[in-house]
Amino acid sequence: MATPVFHPSIEGAQHGAKNLAAFLVYAKQSGATGAQPSNFMVEGKSAKEIRDTFAEAGMTLDGISAHCPMWVHTTAWTGSPTIRPFIPPDVAKKSLKDIEQWAEDYVLRLLDLCAELGIKIVPMFWGVAFGWEVATGYPWGFWKGSDYDLIQEGGERFAKLTAKIRAKANANGQYLCHEIHPGTGAVCADDFLQLVKFCDGDKCLGVNADPSHCWEGESWETRFRKVADRVHACHVKNYVIRRNVPLRKMEPNWPGRAMQFVDIPSGDLNMLRYVEMLIDIGYPKRYCSIMGRKTAPLIVEAESAYRDLDATSANGIQYVRDHLCFPVAEGSFEDGMGA
Repeated sequence: MATPVFHPSIEGAQHGAKNLAAFLVYAKQSGATGAQPSNFMVEGKSAKEIRDTFAEAGMTLDGISAHCPMWVHTTAWTGSPTIRPFIPPDVAKKSLKDIEQWAEDYVLRLLDLCAELGIKIVPMFWGVAFGWEVATGYPWGFWKGSDYDLIQEGGERFAKLTAKIRAKANANGQYLCHEIHPGTGAVCADDFLQLVKFCDGDKCLGVNADPSHCWEGESWETRFRKVADRVHACHVKNYVIRRNVPLRKMEPNWPGRAMQFVDIPSGDLNMLRYVEMLIDIGYPKRYCSIMGRKTAPLIVEAESAYRDLDATSANGIQYVRDHLCFPVAEGSFEDGMGA
């Protein structure tokens, strides 16, 4: 009999008000069998303490979210205040170079902790290594002039800035899985492939598939099929696009934005089709091979501007468990016809 290739899991960054133990209790009560805590939830803990906490909860460790420190590391050079929520106050007072160094050291330690825990797939996203002008994606041709080339300079900066981190990941047999995302180091599949090219095809550069960031001209199917062999991680998340509201409107109030993350069952995206594509491009097989697991996680990252966060996530976990962790076909329906 066919068995499921997925299990329900949850990302922890949105649930940072909980410590690791409380997060795992919440996740299990909501129907998850695995979890992906944030770097903050494991800060100051030894590999043994983390293993013991997961064992006590009866949960599988499905990775550690490294989004925040990676954002700091590749964005610090710009002087952007957006890094401050993710660094200690005393570090925030240091020079940009010192902050960058602090973030690099932090990431290197985190990768070694992941290695000790047997985590070879690290979800994250790269910061704005090409600068904010390029990160806007705005189509005016102001990125190259007689004395500058922001794309070329950014690519060289990215390769140099991430060299030690990539070397550590390769030494540990790890994959750094970028969540292709507006306003980051790669906002579409072609941008990501350009990063790979600037780094001479470095195999540690992976992708964390998340369909909820495909809302401006590139469908999730187009995006993830273009980078198919580098998709080693995934999130399950949905959104709605409000008609006649500008996507790039500078709106700080979430309910006023054109694109809004929503509960997984009711968004604009068909999650079942997304999961079928993940199977087709080999994500579960790849994850299980790299991690030595029998099933791959479908990691819920549900958010809502209106519904309570815990309720939204619990609903998402249950939807994944009940509708997306299905037994996978072992052949075509035609195989049994006429038997």
